[in-house]
Amino acid sequence: MTEHDPLGPPASTTIATIANDVGVSVATVSKVLNGRSDVAPGTRARVEASLDRHRYQRRGRRHPSGHGRIDLVFHEFDVGWAMEILRGVEAVTSLAGVGLAVSQLDGAHRPPSRWLDALLTDRPLGVVFVLCHLAEAQQQHLRRQGIPFVVVDTDSATSAAVPTVGSNNWNGGLLATRHLLELGHRRIALISGPPDVLCSRARAAGFQSAHDEAGVAVDRELVRYGGFSATAGHEHGLRLLRLSDRPTAIFAGSDIQAMGVLRAARQCGLRVPEDLSVIGYDNLPLAAWTDPALTTINQPLRDMAGIATQMLLGLARGIEPATSRIDLVTELVVRESTAPPAHPR
Repeated sequence: MTEHDPLGPPASTTIATIANDVGVSVATVSKVLNGRSDVAPGTRARVEASLDRHRYQRRGRRHPSGHGRIDLVFHEFDVGWAMEILRGVEAVTSLAGVGLAVSQLDGAHRPPSRWLDALLTDRPLGVVFVLCHLAEAQQQHLRRQGIPFVVVDTDSATSAAVPTVGSNNWNGGLLATRHLLELGHRRIALISGPPDVLCSRARAAGFQSAHDEAGVAVDRELVRYGGFSATAGHEHGLRLLRLSDRPTAIFAGSDIQAMGVLRAARQCGLRVPEDLSVIGYDNLPLAAWTDPALTTINQPLRDMAGIATQMLLGLARGIEPATSRIDLVTELVVRESTAPPAHPR
């Protein structure tokens, strides 16, 4: 095997090899590998470029057997949805005797450099990213440090090299919309999540597919995108319900969003489900306690988080997952917030 064999680094590739290649000390290369901040940016870039050329991988990871910790990173901490993810992760880490640190990126979907530097300084066993996307350079940086990572419900398409756990969002959108169409609704509104997030687009595609299947045209005026928050559901709900030819049903991108739609319906003097059917997404515990109880799509958030954590702990032991992408099944949960339209059209 030559030094640039594409199948992997030669056995002789050492820190000294990288130091000689760049013309710096072994100590400087070690600082870069350990995420130290006391290296000039230009020097760091040259060292990292050499590490890439030599396909250098850190060896000798710790085994997560009753010590160490993993980091759970949310793009944003939404109390209902994030708590389900947190419970799923914690169930696995507690059994494994591994610590857990939780942080969030204030709505950003890509970790900033300063955050990544701090992570590398702390050197966790691994990282579970939730609705986050790592740039290719960031992925390579973590791999060089020997820190494995897994993504839950990625916000964008990932390569096969990124272990990812999600759910079948297209099927969820299809099931929700098909349910409303089968009840007799023909003016169905969609309030999806942010348009640049993969699960939002997948659910919207399922919404479209259900209409195509039924031979019903989608009115583009009834398709809205926004945050997964109650505020977004309320604001979009008011605009939709104040249309002269308002929808008879609204499919919300999350249960929290659906809470906002329910409030908008009350403000417009509409009864749910007599005047308006509302369906959510996620099947959070609170969905069964709304008035009326919310029809929704069950997204197995705890299972998604638990599987991702098990996958991560395996990677920390050097065990590669059998598959890099796992999508769990979504299911329709019918409760009290959906019914046939009062005046079929």
